Amino acid sequence: MVDEKKVNQVVESRNGFELPLLLFAGFRSIIDALHRDLAEHGHPETRPAYGFALQAVGRDGAAISDIGRRLGVSKQAAGKTVEKLEALGYVERAPDPADGRRTRIRLTPHGVDLLARSAEGFDRLRADWARTLGEERLAALEQDLRTMAPGGAFRLDAAGWFTG
Repeated sequence: MVDEKKVNQVVESRNGFELPLLLFAGFRSIIDALHRDLAEHGHPETRPAYGFALQAVGRDGAAISDIGRRLGVSKQAAGKTVEKLEALGYVERAPDPADGRRTRIRLTPHGVDLLARSAEGFDRLRADWARTLGEERLAALEQDLRTMAPGGAFRLDAAGWFTG
């Protein structure tokens, strides 16, 4: 028989498992809202992992092996992602100016547009959070998260880590 009183105490207490779930729920709400906005502005097939991959390509382009290393995935997995991004028109293959034997992946204007709209969308969503929570509380939350993040740096391999 289940002790309802114990169940209620567990549910009402601040358990350690709740923190990562709340952080993930906040992250998910931002990403879902961003992708709804992107879909309305010419990017309906974009997925969250594509943003990480486009950041790994960078402004100057990159070899597939470099993209894989930056994302923390195999060269083969990076190649599959590049194929998807290429089919959607976000990246293109070009000869590497430093080594004609290598191929460089670079952003297309459509890919640059996606990144620009993403940046604008993130700014709008942050402003929404600031209106809801207050700028001071949001700034404190951001500072606290920077304090707790190992190394204080964003890592592109989040998508590979999450699915790997």
